[in-house]
Order: sequence, then C-alpha cells, then structure tokens
Amino acid sequence: MATVKELKEIANVLRRDSIKMTTAAGSGHPTSCLSAAEIMATLFFSEMRFDPKNMQNPDNDEFVLSKGHAAPILYSCLYHAGAIKDDLLSLRKLDSRLEGHPMPGSLSAVKVATGSLGQGLSVGVGMALAAKKHGRNFRAYVLLGDSETAEGSVYEAMQLASFYRLNNLTAIVDVNRLGQRGETMLGHNTKVYEERFTAFGFETAVIDGHSVEEILSALEKARNSEKPFAIIAKTFKGKGVSFLENRDNYHGKPVPKEELEKALAEIPENAFPKIEIRKPEKSAVKAKPAAAAKLTKYESGKEVATRKAYGNALAALAMTDETVIAVDAEVSNSTYSEEVKKARPGQFVEAFIGEQNMIGMALGLSVKGFKTFSSTFAAFLSRAHDQIRMAALSGASLTISGSHAGVSIGEDGASQMGLEDIALFRALPESKVFYPSDAVSTEKIVRLASRLSGIKYIRTPRAATPVIYSEKDDFPPGEFKVLKESGKDKVVLAGAGITLFEALKAHEILKGKGIPAAVADLYCVKPFNAEKFSAFVKKHGGKIVVAEDHYAEGGIGEMLSSALQGKGIEIFSLAVREIPHSGKPDELLHKCGIDSEKIAITAKKTLEGKK
Repeated sequence: MATVKELKEIANVLRRDSIKMTTAAGSGHPTSCLSAAEIMATLFFSEMRFDPKNMQNPDNDEFVLSKGHAAPILYSCLYHAGAIKDDLLSLRKLDSRLEGHPMPGSLSAVKVATGSLGQGLSVGVGMALAAKKHGRNFRAYVLLGDSETAEGSVYEAMQLASFYRLNNLTAIVDVNRLGQRGETMLGHNTKVYEERFTAFGFETAVIDGHSVEEILSALEKARNSEKPFAIIAKTFKGKGVSFLENRDNYHGKPVPKEELEKALAEIPENAFPKIEIRKPEKSAVKAKPAAAAKLTKYESGKEVATRKAYGNALAALAMTDETVIAVDAEVSNSTYSEEVKKARPGQFVEAFIGEQNMIGMALGLSVKGFKTFSSTFAAFLSRAHDQIRMAALSGASLTISGSHAGVSIGEDGASQMGLEDIALFRALPESKVFYPSDAVSTEKIVRLASRLSGIKYIRTPRAATPVIYSEKDDFPPGEFKVLKESGKDKVVLAGAGITLFEALKAHEILKGKGIPAAVADLYCVKPFNAEKFSAFVKKHGGKIVVAEDHYAEGGIGEMLSSALQGKGIEIFSLAVREIPHSGKPDELLHKCGIDSEKIAITAKKTLEGKK
C-alpha cells in the first residue's frame, strides 16, 4: 500500500503524463486532468482493489470517469498500474486505443463510454446495485466534474442511490471552479454542493482535493458509511503549472510545444514508485445456470396486448435465469414488467420517473453481468436518448421496451404517443429494432433479445391484438413473415404492430374487389434482409404499400426506401404526417391515413397508375 509521500509522487507523474500526452496530440484537456491528480493517484494506488492483469474480474472495484474529457489521466493510471501497455503519447491518434474520451471498444479496462456529461453517477448506481444483487463486495467510485452537476440526471441518480441504500457507492466531485467558458454555477462554494448531496441522503466530506491526507481520510469514512458517500473536493484547474492554475480560457487547450518544458519544469520529476495494487477479495458467488423458460400458451385468435405478452415473457425468463433484471420508470402496471416483480421481486428494479437515470443505471447493471430489460412509454424514451446513445457507444447489451407507441393509444393525445421511437433506435450503431404484432411473436422476440448483443428495442402498442402465430413460429433478426400470398398477387401490403392488422383487413377489402394482394409482417425493422424482401415483392407485383403508426421521418417507410433503392420496386408509404389529436384509436388511424381503408385505396390507385 502506497505511503502519502509515494502518492504525492504519483500525482506528479500523472500530471506530467497528462501534459505531455495532450501536447503530443495537439488537443485534449490537460487542465481538467491536473485538478484531479491527487484524487486519481489515491484512488488507483491506495484505495481501490483490482487486478490490473484482469480488469474484467467481477470482484474488482469499479471506477467511472464521468468527466470523460480527463481521459489522459485515466490512461496514465491504467498504464502505471500495469493494466495497459499502450504508448501514452499515441493519445487521440487514429491507430491508438487511447481515444479522446474513454471508449470500451478500445480498452477492456474501460467499462462504459463517458464524455457526455452528467451520466457517470447513474452508471455507478447500476454497478453498486449489481454488487448488492450479486452478493459481491466490490465498490463503485465515480469522479464527476463540478460543471456536470448542473445536469438533472445527476440528481436522478442521487435519489436512487439513497433509496437503495448504496453504501458501496462513492461519488467524488472535482470542484475546480472553472468550466469551459468561465466559472461554474457554484464556483468554489463547496458548502452548497455538500448541502445538495446531504439533502439527497448522502453522507459527505468536504476536503482539499490536493491533500492526499484529506483524500485518504474521506475515503476511509466512505468505506465505513452506511449511506452512499460524496466527497466534495475543492481543487484548482491546471494545478501545478503557474500559468494554467485557476486561470480561465484554458479548458480543452493543450500546452503549446514551445511552452512544454516550461510547464514540466514546475512539476517535480520523479520515478514512479513501486506500488503493489491491492487485489480484490474473491466473492463466494456461484451463478446458477439458466434453464429453459416455459412458453406461455396463447389461444389462436384471442386478443392479447403485446405489452402484456412482454411482461409474461420477461417473468418467465426471470424465473429461469437469475441474471435477468427488469428496470421500469414507474409504469410497470402499463408496460407489464410488473409481472417480473410478482414472480421474482429481487429481479425487479424501480427507477421511478427518471428515464435518464433508468438507462444509465441499466447500463451499469449490464456491464456487471445482468441481462437488463428497461421499459417505459415509448414517448418518454426520447428524454433518455443521450443515455441510450452512450450505451450504444459502450457496446452494451441492453433491451429496451417502449409501450403505448403510436396514435393507436387513443384519447391520451399527442404527448403520450411514441411516434419518433423507431427513428431514434434505428439511428444507433449495431442496434436491433423489433416491432411484434401479436403475443406469440412478442414472447419469441423477448427471448431472442436476451441472447443478442447490442441495443435491442421492442415496440409494444397499447391495444390488444389477435394471436396469429403459433409456438412453432420463429422470428430471427432481419427477417419478415408472409401472412397472405398467392400466385396472382399484384401488390404487397406491409405493416407491423397495429398496422399489420389494418393490412390484413385491407387484403380482404381488395379481395372483395377482385384484387389479389400479399401481406407481410415487418416485425424486424433493423437489421433487414433487403435482398430477400426485394425478391418477395418482385414476385408479387413489384409494388408495396407500407403503413406505419409512426412519423414518416426515420420510420419503416424510409427504411424500405433506403433498403430497396435501385431494386426497381415502387414503394407507397403511409405514415403519421401531422401532430395527432385525442380520439378513439380507430378514428385516429383513419384521420392519419394509416387504416385499412386508406391502405386499400392506395393499393388500388397504385395498380391503376394513379397517385
């Protein structure tokens, strides 16, 4: 274990590294690193228990650099701890693993992507909660910048940390006074920071963030606290270099090459002390192998809401797999994730109405080995878009369910109608977007999602729909289902969710007019087998009418237009193209032009060569 003298020497090394790295890169945030040098030195080389040779050890203490722009000092810590061997001066180069902000895809020692501020504490809450649920002894440490405490998601996380009594969580706020363009909201008023954390149920310590002795004392208090702990560390941006220290307008600016030696001359140069990192204690946790979940029996033709089937399927999974966790934003009796709470209370986490924290917390749980399913109304997921985006950049495996999607929810009106959600999830890297239409397909897709990597989105409307599939049907990613076809079809009608049933009704309308049409269920919006679908459409007339309960922008129609471009197929897209109004579901489907009548009329006009 390092002495106080050694930790001060380590802080000097970290400072020098951070300056040299950013100057070599020609960009970066050295002053934000310098303010945290003593904190990082003490955390990594005295406080935290981890195995540098195995940063994936489930018993390692976890560290989240919420102020991700201070990445250079994190890389320096990992390098001197022996967790990485990268050339530190390769920072920010195209062929380097040391990116401008931490990315897990580059470094296994980094669990989550950070840099979009205000999200790290939520991830730490998820990690600390994972330790409790796994029965492991690791602690989670989160280093926040003072500027990012203006983000509401930080306070969402503080509430949940207190509610779940996460005494294994330590938040450290680097109060260095200066933000990007001047002084922060509170400056060096550490008393207010303390009052806010205390008000949210944290135990606190206000310290000199450049005093190793005070940092060590505060960390000891945190270890022995029965509450989540916040260390409010007063620091100075650019500490250690006179022409940078506590000076405005140096955020995100490296030391120019011509001033590098001048800056380094002010920081004592010493060899890195020989420090033995304390290894984590091995937890006596034995994971139970997951068993096969029983399929729910659904009667053909019976009307069941897909959101209800989602809850049933998730509960069945949870009963056979202890790593399945449902997280919900206080609407579990509408999303039906409450079925998990009924079956396995310990595998349900209430996030309350804090969607941003829900996703950040789910990310923390997922990187610690849980199969996390988060649910809320589809409309409210837009509030957590940035957290979802960062989870995607983290390479996380998360399943998210958005219920009450589309105008088909009816009287509640536009504010409650998720009409942008498909676009939101389609745009994410490596995402998978599912839109089941009945209970059977929903159950099969929930099971599939538990095995797939990346961000998975399952869209579930409000209304009950008839069961049209059987237990024998499978729903692999990228595919579609054919429900109606003949050798005489002149047009393909396509839909998903609510509009699939409108397409089936339109099929009957057209049939009565002597117009044969095929019907396809586009249950998987992304990925999509464009070649196979193109061949199917060409076989059935080369024309397609697609209806969707979603805005036109970024929806299924646009996906098809992109996927089938240049393949000689005519696409006619029916989507919501106005701000909806309260009304009965059928009235709204008709008013928005996505009901069976409009589908049939459009198909007929298409065949007549009319627009």
